Amino acid sequence: MEPSLFEKYGGFATIHKVVEHFYDGVLDNDILSPYFEGVDMSQLIDHQTRFFASAMGGPASFDDSHLEKTHQGLGITEEAWDAVVAVLLDTLNAFNVEEGDIQLIAGAVASKKPLIV
Repeated sequence: MEPSLFEKYGGFATIHKVVEHFYDGVLDNDILSPYFEGVDMSQLIDHQTRFFASAMGGPASFDDSHLEKTHQGLGITEEAWDAVVAVLLDTLNAFNVEEGDIQLIAGAVASKKPLIV
């Protein structure tokens, strides 16, 4: 049996590093950074680490209703969504995630778009 993506890429410790790098890119982006003013980034990074762990077959569970409620009323645009996806892809490439695995992760994230935009 093949390991899950969560196991393949090093579990929570590695995913946490990836998420930190991702948010460095988000905060450096002029389109995205305004969405995060006043946000406790440490808490958000921990939360997103659990989200990505879940999306990658790890032990964390994630509730879609919480995802939808958290993003409700933020006015997230298609432009912002596209920017976040670009930062995510750059981040995954920076960590040498295999192309097929990037597509699986991107697909899991894309499935949540209706809850966010």
